[in-house]
Amino acid sequence: MSKEIENIIKNTTNPKLIQDVFEFAKEAYKGKTRISGENYIDHTVRVARILNKMNFGPEIISAAILHDILDDLPLIVKNKQIKEIENNFGKEISSLVEKNPEIHKIRYPLIANPKDKTRLTKEKFDDLQKVFFALAGDLEVILIELASRIDNLNYLSFLPPEKQKIYALETLRIFAPVAEKLGIWEIKSQLEDLSFSYLFPDKYDWVKSYIKEHFQEREKYLRSFTKRLKKTLKKEKINVLDVNWRPKTYWSTYEKLLKKNMDIERIHDLLALRVIVDGVDKCYKTLGVIHKYWKPLSEEIDDYIAKPKPNGYRSLHTTIFCEKGYITEIQIRTPEMHKEAEYGICAHWAYKEKINLIKDEESLRLAKELPDFWKNLKINFYKDQVFVFTPKGDVTTLPKSSTPVDFAYAVHSDIGSHCETAKINGKIASLSQPLKNGDIVEIITNKKRNPSTDWLKFAKSNLAISQIKKELAKKNLLVRVADLVKIPSFFKKRRLELSEKTFKRKKEKTKELYIAGQKRILVNMAKCCSPKIGDEVSAYLSRYRAAVLHKISCRELQKLAKNSPKKVVEAHWE
Repeated sequence: MSKEIENIIKNTTNPKLIQDVFEFAKEAYKGKTRISGENYIDHTVRVARILNKMNFGPEIISAAILHDILDDLPLIVKNKQIKEIENNFGKEISSLVEKNPEIHKIRYPLIANPKDKTRLTKEKFDDLQKVFFALAGDLEVILIELASRIDNLNYLSFLPPEKQKIYALETLRIFAPVAEKLGIWEIKSQLEDLSFSYLFPDKYDWVKSYIKEHFQEREKYLRSFTKRLKKTLKKEKINVLDVNWRPKTYWSTYEKLLKKNMDIERIHDLLALRVIVDGVDKCYKTLGVIHKYWKPLSEEIDDYIAKPKPNGYRSLHTTIFCEKGYITEIQIRTPEMHKEAEYGICAHWAYKEKINLIKDEESLRLAKELPDFWKNLKINFYKDQVFVFTPKGDVTTLPKSSTPVDFAYAVHSDIGSHCETAKINGKIASLSQPLKNGDIVEIITNKKRNPSTDWLKFAKSNLAISQIKKELAKKNLLVRVADLVKIPSFFKKRRLELSEKTFKRKKEKTKELYIAGQKRILVNMAKCCSPKIGDEVSAYLSRYRAAVLHKISCRELQKLAKNSPKKVVEAHWE
C-alpha cells in the first residue's frame, strides 16, 4: 500500500471505508493502465489526496478512488459494476461513480469539427459550462472531475501534442471558469497555470521567470512594509486580525499583461497584501488610514464590498506608492469575506445564472467547516432543461423531456416540419424518444413528410407546439378552400348531409399502423412470421431507416429483442 493511501486512511473519519474501497478498486483496476504506463489506481489515489487535503469527507474520497472504474466498459459490465459498488459501499458513492463517464460528453464539440475555428467562441464555451453542470448534477461529481483534471495535467506530456492542446484548452475555457464560479480559487489557479504551460509554453516560461526573479526581492520588501503597516494601523486604533500575502498566478499575470500592452512593469500585484479586520466598517476605516499615509493610484481602487463580483467575491482593493519606488496592492476584508474568497460560495453564482435556490437557502449558508458546507449542498442544476449537441457540436437548449421533434424545430422550422426520423448518438430513434443531456441528435428529413397531430402528444417546447399547430391549421384551411373551389354546390350540399354513422363505418374499414406512437412510417413485413392487419405486433428498427414488422410471438423477434433491446419498439393497429 502506498504512503499516499496510508495518509488518507490515517486522516479520514471512516478509515475502514477508505481501506475497503481501496482494496476493491485495486482489484477492479487490475491490468488497466493509462497512457503513461501506470495503473489507474495511482491516478485515482492522487485525486483522492487532493480532495483529502481540502478536508472533504470519506464518501467523496471513496468516489474519487473509484471514479475511473466504469471507463471503456460494455454497458452490461458497467451496470454490473455499479450494482456491485452500491451493494458494497452504498447508493451515494455508486451514484457519484456512475455520473463520472457522462461528464466526458462535453468533449464532443472540440473533436467533432476540429478545423472549424468558430467552435472556439466564448459563447460556445459558456454553453459547455452549463452542459457540464447539467451532466454532473452534483457538486461532489464536479469536485472529483476538477481534482482529476489537476492530476491529468501534471501527466499531460504523455499525450500527443495536439491532444495536449485540446485537453488544456477545454480545461482553461470550461473547467477553470467552473472553479471560479464556485469560488474554489486554489483549484482554479492550478488548472489555469497548468493549462497555460501547454497552450503557450514560451509565454508561460517568460512570465514564470520574471515572477521568480522578482519574487524574493518583493517578499523581502513586503516583510518590512508589513511591520510598518501594522504599527500604523495600531496607532489609528484599528484591530488587525492578520496580514498575509500570496503570489499572483502565472495565467492571471498574463491576462493582466494583455490589458497592459504586455508591459510587465505595469503589473503591481505580483505579490498582494491581504489585511484582515473585524467588520465592514473597519474595512473602510483601514482604507482611509492607508490613503492617509500612502498615496493611492486613483485608477487602481476597487470596492467589491459595495459591488461584489458575480461569483460573490467581496473585498476592498487599493494600490499605493511606497518607499523606494515600490507600488503595492492591498486587499482589505473581514474573516467571513476571506473564507468566501478561499473556499467559495455558490449563492451569488446561482443568482446570476437565474437558478431557483429558495429550497436550498439553508444549505447555502457557508458553514464554519468547508466539508459540512459541501456535504449539505445538493443542488440539481438546470433541472428543467436538457442540453444536446448538433452533429457539428453546437449546443441546443430545450425543455426537460424534449424529443427529436423539439430539437428539429429548434434548428429550423423547415427541418421540424419535414422531419421523418432521428439519430441519437448515431442510432436510429423514434421521434418521440425523450432526449438526455449530452445526446448528439441528427434529424433525417423528407420533403413529403408533414407534421402529424400525434406530434402534439410528445412535443414539449412552445416553439415546436406552435409550429405544429400552425402547419396543421394551414393544411386544413387549404383543404377547405379546395373544397369550395372545386366541388359543385350540389355535391357540397350532399357532402354535408353525410351522416355521422356513415362516416364512422367508412373509417372502421381502414386500420392504420402506429410505430412508437407514429403513423406513416416506412415498414417492411417480416417474412419469417408474415404479420397481418389486426395481429399483435412489434417493430424492429433496421439500420436502413425502415421498420420491420413482426408478430409478438415470432421467435426471430425474440432473438432480436435479446440482442438489441433498444431497437425493438412498440407497434399497434388503430
